[in-house]
Amino acid sequence: MQQAVTNRSAAHPRLARFAWCVLAYFILVVLWGAVVRATNSGGGCGAHWPLCNGYVNPLHHPRLATIIEFAHRQSTTVATGLMLVLAYLTFRATAKQHRARKAVLWSLFFLVTEALLGAALVLRGWVEQNDSIGRVIAQAIHFTNTLLLMAALTLTASFLSDRRLTEDMPRRSKVPAWIGVLATVVMGATGALAALADTLFPSVSLTAALSEDFASHAPLLVRMRWLHPAAAVLGSCCVLWVVWQRVRARHRWDRLSFAVTGLLAAQFVLGIADVILLAPAWMQLIHLLGADLYWVALIQLSAEAIWPQFRPAAATVDPLTSTAEPAVSH
Repeated sequence: MQQAVTNRSAAHPRLARFAWCVLAYFILVVLWGAVVRATNSGGGCGAHWPLCNGYVNPLHHPRLATIIEFAHRQSTTVATGLMLVLAYLTFRATAKQHRARKAVLWSLFFLVTEALLGAALVLRGWVEQNDSIGRVIAQAIHFTNTLLLMAALTLTASFLSDRRLTEDMPRRSKVPAWIGVLATVVMGATGALAALADTLFPSVSLTAALSEDFASHAPLLVRMRWLHPAAAVLGSCCVLWVVWQRVRARHRWDRLSFAVTGLLAAQFVLGIADVILLAPAWMQLIHLLGADLYWVALIQLSAEAIWPQFRPAAATVDPLTSTAEPAVSH
């Protein structure tokens, strides 16, 4: 049987490092977006998009909310440029049918929808103290899209790293992996709504917060907060099943298994602390950062169950030297 191989590894280490850096920067953009929400600065640029209060540069006599919102928009502009560069280099460095190409195209797709959803929030006035049904739906969709974008970037970096996906993962791990990913998406979306509820309707005490969750007179956002821990429990059970299958197949714990399990446990600790402390903005940011890191690790682990084999490209091109490396057969 013939197999196409390259003269060197099919990995693109420098490009993969760049992809991981793009992902890290995007996580910072997400965290700054949480600052915008936590400080009620979403209306800092008024009902204008992509301009800010009708200006390209609104920082002549700005208020704090304008600075926060404008800085977030500029950070997304930088992220867009980095994503375009990553897509160009990925297509330059890989051959046709390489999975990194598909992943980076999905990244660009979700980047566009991310911008459109952000624009809809501003133009529809679903910012600051707005607690309408429209904002609830849009906020959940927006955060779901954010998770999908991070997932696509994670897969792009993983495929460029030529990270060998294990072939010893049991077939029955595929369904729990998908369920774990989907449940985590629901957990993230409901978590975004819970954070929004904590921002718009802060509680004076832990007892009051818990009683409001099931009070008929409480706002819809507050009464939806229980969905977040429920989704967390379901998703965690599926993820732990996949981790157990992985450890059982390999007869050992590896770094990725430890990372997913440890980050999952940390999320429960941070979530409980968030509730006890009545969700201060700084605690929400730490909780969100932990959620993002857990999501990145989970995507890598789930990929090994969903795609049990990764076939490297038959030919590669170094994007920095523009030197093609033809495949050889043996």
